[in-house]
Amino acid sequence: MSTDRYSSPLSEQYASKEMQYIFSQDMKFSTWRKLWIALAETEMELGLSENGKPVITQEQIDEMKEHVYDINYDVAKEREKLVRHDVMSHVYAFGQQCPKAAGIIHLGATSCYVGDNTDIIIMNEALKLVHKKLVNVIAELAKFADTYKNLPTLAFTHFQPAQPTTVGKRATLWTQEFLMDLEDLEYVMSTLKLLGSKGTTGTQASFLELFEGDQETIDKIDPMIAAKMGFKECYAVSGQTYSRKVDTRVANILAGIAASAHKMSNDIRLLQHLKEVEEPFEKNQIGSSAMAYKRNPMRSERIASLSRYVMVDALNPAITSASQWFERTLDDSANKRISIAEGFLAIDGILDLCMNVVDGLVVYPKVIEKRLRSELPFMATENIMMDAVKAGGDRQELHERIRELSMIAGKHVKEEGRDNDLLDLIAADEMFHLTKEELEKTMDPSKYTGRASVQVDAFLKNVVNPVLEANKDALGMTAEINV
Repeated sequence: MSTDRYSSPLSEQYASKEMQYIFSQDMKFSTWRKLWIALAETEMELGLSENGKPVITQEQIDEMKEHVYDINYDVAKEREKLVRHDVMSHVYAFGQQCPKAAGIIHLGATSCYVGDNTDIIIMNEALKLVHKKLVNVIAELAKFADTYKNLPTLAFTHFQPAQPTTVGKRATLWTQEFLMDLEDLEYVMSTLKLLGSKGTTGTQASFLELFEGDQETIDKIDPMIAAKMGFKECYAVSGQTYSRKVDTRVANILAGIAASAHKMSNDIRLLQHLKEVEEPFEKNQIGSSAMAYKRNPMRSERIASLSRYVMVDALNPAITSASQWFERTLDDSANKRISIAEGFLAIDGILDLCMNVVDGLVVYPKVIEKRLRSELPFMATENIMMDAVKAGGDRQELHERIRELSMIAGKHVKEEGRDNDLLDLIAADEMFHLTKEELEKTMDPSKYTGRASVQVDAFLKNVVNPVLEANKDALGMTAEINV
């Protein structure tokens, strides 16, 4: 690693090797060559000829196929210094390796044929990897939800104590948002198309010339290229480029996943503050350089940090798409090279972190129970009141008295730092005719979680498991996290 120049944390620390390869030079330029081969094959198969003689031969195709991956970067680099054009530099370099085919490489195409089609192909491959990792995050969350579906915990609204839920039920809320992202991701992937080969302004004028005005033959070009490159179809119309709206849709998918991850990571950070749930912490890990006792939720904080970057990054393709002029302007190029690549590298790191954190979450049932029981008397007042009515009390009078006693108990907790003594206050009040022992029987947390555990079972069975079954070949991933 070079130490005397800037290096991206995304490539050095956060993103996986798999995602980095997808956005590598090797992937980019080998795809260019595959596209040139697909174009030449299509033109040959459609009978492109001059004076009855084929313009492109199988020998030329075979020669090109021999040099898909052994890219002569040095030749391309030197040529680009001279001509100041990246595509033509690589056409030249490819031609140096394929002298028989040199004259037919890039025939009829414009630069966007390789540039834009490659961008689509790369985004599609990156989305496949995101899809795989997202499915594994969902799988890990499903296991966690199932394990803790029956463990009562204090729920919060406005981060104030609210009616209890279960630890597993809370995890289903995170899971559901990731499932929404998966649905959006699959839809966008299903609609992704190639640019095809439509020429300088999208009119296919060059092919009209090559095929001497044969409209039916020209109509076959894009579908054939799409099939050769593993796509169902090409966009029906375009300028020189595919609509930059495509980049916007893709970036919004990544931003959606980032938002879901951020929400989950925030909840985990708050739970770690409460000492109820903690993210993984290695045996020799240091939480603070100064405070040796600390265990900071650093992985969840990193999820939040990278997620904010991805959410904001989605603005780049949106603004770029909005500001394009007519059939093409080049102010998109530098921006999309950075924004799309870094958006994917960042979301890749986020999903690895999510897998790692969820897989190693530590739950502290005793702490959870202690906090829940400290607030439970307030939440049990409805049940207590009903028991008192059964014992002969007046519902309206009892309601007012419980309200008064609750205020007193709340004052003891907040102003005097005492434990919640509401049960003691009720037991001492003759209006209720209930002993402390009778009141304690109402303090079973499971009585107050409603249908939480049932909801978890139904959610996993009816919603999550079918998704996991449909993607079972993708399951089993683990993630190693860099410091």
